[in-house]
Amino acid sequence: MAKSAIRYICTSCGAVSLKYSGKCFACQSWGTLEESAIEEPLAGKTSTDNVLPASETLQHPGNSVSQQRISTGIGELDRVLGGGLMPASAILIGGEPGIGKSTLMLQLARHTSPLNILYVSGEESPSQIRDRAKRLSIISNDLKLVPEVNLEKIIGVIERDQPDIVIIDSIQTLYSGEYKSSAGTITQIRECTSELIRSAKSRNFILLVIGHITKTGSLAGPKTLEHMVDTVLQFEGEGYQWYRMIRSVKNRFGPTNEIGVFRMDEKGLEEVKNPSEFFISGRSTGVPGNSVLAAIEGSRAVLVEVQALVSKTNYPMPQRISSGVDLKRITIILAVLEKRLGIPTWGQDVFIKVAGGLKLVEPASDLAVAAAVASGVSNTALSPGMVCAGEIGLSGELRAISDGERRIREAAHLGFDTIILPEANTRELKTSIRKLPVTVTGCNSLQEALNHMHL
Repeated sequence: MAKSAIRYICTSCGAVSLKYSGKCFACQSWGTLEESAIEEPLAGKTSTDNVLPASETLQHPGNSVSQQRISTGIGELDRVLGGGLMPASAILIGGEPGIGKSTLMLQLARHTSPLNILYVSGEESPSQIRDRAKRLSIISNDLKLVPEVNLEKIIGVIERDQPDIVIIDSIQTLYSGEYKSSAGTITQIRECTSELIRSAKSRNFILLVIGHITKTGSLAGPKTLEHMVDTVLQFEGEGYQWYRMIRSVKNRFGPTNEIGVFRMDEKGLEEVKNPSEFFISGRSTGVPGNSVLAAIEGSRAVLVEVQALVSKTNYPMPQRISSGVDLKRITIILAVLEKRLGIPTWGQDVFIKVAGGLKLVEPASDLAVAAAVASGVSNTALSPGMVCAGEIGLSGELRAISDGERRIREAAHLGFDTIILPEANTRELKTSIRKLPVTVTGCNSLQEALNHMHL
């Protein structure tokens, strides 16, 4: 029988410690170490099977990845996944409560019919799931509901029914009888996920796992959970908004940071075919503090509005609050504006917001943020037909960014007449790009870019 040992696992980075500490020794996070019972194998026990696994070469015959994919029937979800579902893959879906995770899974089940689908629910009864399916007009005889939280029983049902797709809602509700800890603990989450993935790989079914998130927005449970699965999808947006975004945080079979945009209504999640029109719809032109960014999200260009509100502070320490942009990057941009361009922000509260709830992670958003702040400080509005993108260096220079031509095409497609980019991105533009009805202006520095914006 295996021997149990107590270890302390960091929920932020997954590091294991022999003793408790207030701060993780690996990632320096405070209060993230949680007690976990780890089963240690008996000495001398290596394997119960002496048969060595077969080895294969890269030229081993078989279907390509693209040929094996199964479409979800939802275009935006297929885009995020890289073309569809891969057999024997494990996909983790995380998001706020009520944001639409279970709804998306039910819609996926409808579109993937007549595949044999097993929906394991530890949070809702079959009658509750049927009521939601009825509200969404989902009728499928290929969807089997299993209200169960015991892992061993779930594996037994999988072996009996031989499903093509297994949906777990949610992993935090499952427990294995082999471990004494309760459901939702690090040990239970890790071991239940590991056993389900092992079953998916051996029986060649697609595993879709719904996961809860913490108050900080990260997936609940050990960090190793994200390493174990093949794909991690994260819902973005607020539960009270109509629009939802799904981002691929990790994808072994496709691109990362790809996003799909949906609109939530009484019929469920509906695809938004043109995200740019959504992100810049309803924007106020002629208002100081607003700029439009030509961003790249995954494989497509998206135009988003960046808003900045700059006001005199009433506190000894000015406030820096951001929604959609990393606060550390905001601090760097404000420092460059003050040191290199003489734009004072030390006595000002600065609030940054990305309209639509999108989270900007690429450095190319620097110029749009700086332009919005400079516009707010000078109380001068930018031209309504202007778009920008560029990374700002600490010396105030503009550095080259990726996919400049794709950004230009998207700006021209939506009727903008001017786009400001780093000079390095405008030197060798294709003839087809130069013929577009948009003026492309290259700048070497932030100061030069703001001058073109009349700030």
